[in-house]
Amino acid sequence: MSVEASIREKLVEALHPTRLDVVNESHLHAGHRGSPGTGESHFRVLVVSSAFAGKSRVDRHRMVNDALAAELKGKVHALAIKAYAPGEAIG
Repeated sequence: MSVEASIREKLVEALHPTRLDVVNESHLHAGHRGSPGTGESHFRVLVVSSAFAGKSRVDRHRMVNDALAAELKGKVHALAIKAYAPGEAIG
């Protein structure tokens, strides 16, 4: 399974999002220091989930990081997170 598919699967399972965008940005970092050159090391996610209602930005990021702990320990070098509750303005 690709890293992108694994990220998607784990976030769906953990957070039951109403919207989930997973963008592989690894090509933007090819050749940069710290980039493993796998083509699946840098990702951006946008998650909208009712699980985030009433949670701080830090708590929301922790929830995403916890769901993706295995990927963050190994294959994923960088993860940009935007996490919103339904009805919040997405920016």
